[in-house]
Amino acid sequence: MSSGFALSILGISVLMIIVMCVRFKISAFLALMFACFFIALATGMPLDKISKSLETGMGNTLGFLAPILAFGAVIGKLMEVSGGAERLARTLIGVLGKSQAHWAMLIVGYVCGIPVFFQVGLVLLIALMFSVVKESGLPVLQVGLSMVAALLTVHCIVPPHPAAMAIALTLKADVGKVIFYGLLVGLPAAALAGPIFGKFISRYYEVEPAGVFASTAPRDDAELPPFGLTLFTILFPLLLMINKTFFDLLAPKDAVYMPVVAFIGNPIVALFLSSILTYVVLGIGRGFTLEDLGKKTEASFGPMASIILVIGAAGSFNKIIMDCGMGDVLKDVLTAIQVSPLIMAWLIAILMRFAIGSATVAMMTGVGFIMPVLANYPGLDPALVAVATGAGAIGASHVTDSGFWFVKECLGIPMRAMYATFTLSTTIAAVGGLIGVLILAQLV
Repeated sequence: MSSGFALSILGISVLMIIVMCVRFKISAFLALMFACFFIALATGMPLDKISKSLETGMGNTLGFLAPILAFGAVIGKLMEVSGGAERLARTLIGVLGKSQAHWAMLIVGYVCGIPVFFQVGLVLLIALMFSVVKESGLPVLQVGLSMVAALLTVHCIVPPHPAAMAIALTLKADVGKVIFYGLLVGLPAAALAGPIFGKFISRYYEVEPAGVFASTAPRDDAELPPFGLTLFTILFPLLLMINKTFFDLLAPKDAVYMPVVAFIGNPIVALFLSSILTYVVLGIGRGFTLEDLGKKTEASFGPMASIILVIGAAGSFNKIIMDCGMGDVLKDVLTAIQVSPLIMAWLIAILMRFAIGSATVAMMTGVGFIMPVLANYPGLDPALVAVATGAGAIGASHVTDSGFWFVKECLGIPMRAMYATFTLSTTIAAVGGLIGVLILAQLV
């Protein structure tokens, strides 16, 4: 297969995905599956191997990921209904003061965004955000962009978020390292795109609290769970997974306790234990019955369906690229370009994010492009590649992204101001994330 032919087929397939998703509003799952069949048939892949590659790609991607998504949904749902997010925000604002409320919302968004999706986190915190704006007197953009930048950054680069976890598993990266590197790189990137940029841009664009959630009333303080327990519950799964990474690096490999450390640090086990803890602390401990918790658990699974399908289809897309022989061609072409795979992964992800809008599709597609090249860089930690890919998917959010419209409506930002505020903020976070990864790569 010539490089020109392979790149043409790949380019057409990506264009297909973009046109189907953006122009014809077809589901990303169907668009990705259509692209899989197009690549397989166009490259002459044997028919009996096409279905096998599709099945293997989807199975390998979702076999480990599906229970993680389910447990994460449970934790996020109970954090929402228990008022845990509000407790974190109020406590931090009380400590930092109203004049620093935008920094408090950054921290709240960063912590609360760990177990929940971007849109869920936005709905979860929006009423509190407007309350903070009213009490502090700070501009909506200054506070709102701080919260949004934190939620979006952690959504793209920190497992157990679905796409972040999926690319970590695809790259066979240590999940604990991805979490640690992601938190380390993401916080300054979100700070730059949120509180710092928000303070600057709010001088030029004035936004009134007129979003659809602006009138939502916050809960009474007595209804909220304790701060310490809430914070510990949210961070518990991350602590277990990072703990495993530290033991792997520092402890003797033949130590008698290592099997136990490895077991509880496994993402599925860590999130399972965290779900139980969440049931006890934020569920039963807040007066919910087991019947109530059962209903809320069931309600949390519904939104997972489309995300699971898209991630699974992206896994099949990546597998087809590798099995049809295109992976070797991509490896040769991208290696000849002589660009760092970290920069290449970031660039592919942000271009796909701009074209399609979905951060999940951008990340999974970016990994599919970059994986064939990594064999030439045996000393490169795949955890860094995972974070670089996620950082690219943060940026260039515009009208092709459903989150773009969600932010517009929630914060009440006029359309004429969205590109100069939200789109630019996401791109600043993406660039900041890339710089952080490149610096980290020199240190580790």
